[in-house]
Amino acid sequence: MALLEISGIHAGYGGANILNGVSIAIEAEEIGVIVGPNGAGKSTTLKALFGLLSISKGNVTFEGRDVTNTPPESLVKQGLSFVPQEYNVFPTMSVHENLEMGAYVRRDDFRHLVDQVYGFFPPLKDKRRQPAGELSGGQRQMVAIGRALMTEPRLLLLDEPTAGLSPLFTGEIFERIVAINAAGTGILMVEQNARQALAIAHKGFVLAGGQNRFTGTGQELLDDPEVAKSFLGGEDQP
Repeated sequence: MALLEISGIHAGYGGANILNGVSIAIEAEEIGVIVGPNGAGKSTTLKALFGLLSISKGNVTFEGRDVTNTPPESLVKQGLSFVPQEYNVFPTMSVHENLEMGAYVRRDDFRHLVDQVYGFFPPLKDKRRQPAGELSGGQRQMVAIGRALMTEPRLLLLDEPTAGLSPLFTGEIFERIVAINAAGTGILMVEQNARQALAIAHKGFVLAGGQNRFTGTGQELLDDPEVAKSFLGGEDQP
């Protein structure tokens, strides 16, 4: 049984569909990567499965349960966490306070999870009392991912985690994603740096026009001449 299965979903904005039958399946503890050109429906897919957009057709199952159009707060309690591309930290709050906010649904002692996040992102420990808004873009992304981990999700959804980052921070974020996955958390992410993302992916999904165009392992997609020509040529597609 797949950890997450998205089956033929249709969703969009203002009555106009962006997604026209997208299907994705992720097994437990896998890294799945969604790539494709602008307007392909990549971020829309994450928002729809996380209950931020209404799905008009198709369904989403998580750990065998139908969670189609389930509110985000309920999905968090069931084991899903989502890190949006923008506005993903509380800028006036310290790094440590941001992490504590991530544990808002918990009623137990979560100090060990704070330590675990600092283990994944060592630069944050030295800056734990610093307002998140004063950090670099890469460090703010670390805070956002760390906060999402405070609920101990079984699946972490990441929307463009390296957008706008320097090559140095991009590589570091990818390294941390691999480490988080190796520790037992499944990951599904949308990523503009397609080649680098597919290189760490167990599964890759190429979307175009709100539909699946190619599906395979990350390496299979990297090796596919048509994928390379249409979606990986030159600079990685946003």
